[in-house]
Amino acid sequence: MRTIKLVLAYDGTLYNGFQKQPDKPSVQQVLEEFLSQVCGETVVTTGSGRTDAGVHARYQVVSFTTAGTIPLPNLLRVSGSLLPPDIVLTSAETVAPEFNARKDARWKRYVYQLRLADQRDPFSRNYCWQLAGKLDMAGMQRAAAFLTGTHDFSGFQSTGSAPVSPVKTIYAAEWRTQGNRFWFSISGNGFVYHMVRNLVWSLVQVGQGLLAPETFRQQLTQPRGTFLNSPAPAQGLYLDYVSYVPWGTGPKS
Repeated sequence: MRTIKLVLAYDGTLYNGFQKQPDKPSVQQVLEEFLSQVCGETVVTTGSGRTDAGVHARYQVVSFTTAGTIPLPNLLRVSGSLLPPDIVLTSAETVAPEFNARKDARWKRYVYQLRLADQRDPFSRNYCWQLAGKLDMAGMQRAAAFLTGTHDFSGFQSTGSAPVSPVKTIYAAEWRTQGNRFWFSISGNGFVYHMVRNLVWSLVQVGQGLLAPETFRQQLTQPRGTFLNSPAPAQGLYLDYVSYVPWGTGPKS
C-alpha cells in the first residue's frame, strides 16, 4: 500500500464545495472517481479542509492510500485528460503511511479578492466580490492588524459549523491592492465555518466608513449575534496554501 499526497487547484464555480455530498456535485467526488479509475480500486480521499460552494482553491492538499501501482508521473499526465478542466493536479508524491492531509496541517492561508468599480465586469463575477464606490484602505489595514494573535472567533462563526474550538491563532492578516483590485490575505492555524468571509464583510464595512477599526477590534471579543455580520460572497474566496511545517519555518510563511 502507498500513501500519496496530492496538491490540486480548482475553480469552485460549478461545485457544491470540496466535500462529497449526496446528489450534489463536489470536487472530492470527481477526484475520487478519477483516482478509482486509474488505481483500479475504490479510492477514498482526505482533504486538508472543506471549501464552500463556489469557493476556489489554488492549493488544496489531499491524501489517500492505494494498492494501485500507477507511477505518479503517469497519474499527473493522465489527469490532464481525465479530469475536467476546472480541476488540475499540480503535484503528487509518496509520503509516510501515517500522513493525513487534514490532521497534519499546521496552518493555512486564505485570500479574498475584491474588484472595485462602478460597472460590474461579467467576466469577473465568479472570481471576486464586485463593489462600487470607494474603500478606505488605510482603515481596513488598521482593522486587519487587530486579527494577529489568538482570539475566540465565535462572533465570526456562522451557524452550522462543525463542533470545533472557535479559538484560533492568526499569524498574518493584511490587505494589498493594485489598480481596482483588492486582496485580503489571512494565515492561521485554523478557521471556523465562514470565518474568513464574515471577517471580510466586516472589514469592508470599515472600508466603507460604516464601522470604525476600533469597533471591529471590539467585535473580536463578542459572541455571535451581538453585532451585524454576514458572509462575503463565496466566489471571492480562495484556499491559497496549506503548510505541514510550523509557521515561520517554511518557504511561504
